[in-house]
Amino acid sequence: MRPSRSLTIAAALAISSIALAACGSGGSDAGTSAASTGASPSSSCLVATTVAPLTSIVAAIGGDNVTIEGIVPEGTNSHTFEPEPQTAELLSTADLIFINGLKLEDPTLALAEANKKDGAEIVELGTLVLPEADYIYDFSFPEDEGKPNPHLWTDPGYAIAYADLVRAKLSECDPANAGEYQTNFDAFAIEANKLTEAVLADQTSVPEGQRKLVTYHDAYAYWAKNFDWEVVGAIQPSSFDEPTPAEVARLIEQIRAEGVPTIFGSEVFPSPVLEAIAAETGVRYEDSLRDDDLPGAPGEAQHSLLELLRYNYRTMIAGLGGDPKALDALVFVITVPDTAYYPQ
Repeated sequence: MRPSRSLTIAAALAISSIALAACGSGGSDAGTSAASTGASPSSSCLVATTVAPLTSIVAAIGGDNVTIEGIVPEGTNSHTFEPEPQTAELLSTADLIFINGLKLEDPTLALAEANKKDGAEIVELGTLVLPEADYIYDFSFPEDEGKPNPHLWTDPGYAIAYADLVRAKLSECDPANAGEYQTNFDAFAIEANKLTEAVLADQTSVPEGQRKLVTYHDAYAYWAKNFDWEVVGAIQPSSFDEPTPAEVARLIEQIRAEGVPTIFGSEVFPSPVLEAIAAETGVRYEDSLRDDDLPGAPGEAQHSLLELLRYNYRTMIAGLGGDPKALDALVFVITVPDTAYYPQ
């Protein structure tokens, strides 16, 4: 099933109707933290972001016209992350605070609400983009706990919707550069759609009935729904502790019943339990999915959300017996400089 283009169109229409709050000023040197260096303001809008995928999206739209400072270090469990006290200083000076929402970063949201300056706006990208009727509750995000799966950014269509909302908010904060933000958004959408086309081409090479995911961290539910994959199971429970023996036994039975050839771990969440499950079931264990941790180092070309997604998709397709040749051949045309600060 081809992902519907109406997702991006509907999101863009909804976004354009949102009342945008005015912003003030702030800034930092490129690639360093203004809060830590005391750099003098050099741009018209200071933006705080949470996880690295969101920071990457904001950087793709804002470029070096705005100062962008991430909060959650790469390779950190964003679901349990507690911001440092000094984060309050950044949140008290930022003009825009972009978070994912959908209950992902509640401690950071609370700190932002308590410390944000007058006129600053907290933008919950996922909460604004995703209608409540489309919330997904599943293995790691049960409905009775009231926290839907928040991982929209693993789907290029939702990444585009996030980027369009970022474009709108930055344009209100910095209207002098609104035309450039529109140009940057258009370019980002083109590259994200190229990624979608490559995935659609490559996933046809996966053997019939094998587009099934067993993962440690449950980060691909929305992408799987839109790209016609099946999430068979995820081992990480809602508490983010290791699973119980009973949960492990159920997953082993399910893996055997489904006949999946590979189960996928995360480099953010190393799991000896998942490795043991692979040994017990005789399937391959691939432990390198990059949930929130962008490839490469900040400032390098591959350090982007699009490259993260390309890596994850090709890893899953290859692990399930397919040939990711379109993804391997894909070249992203990136001209917008990423000067955001990514804590490590």
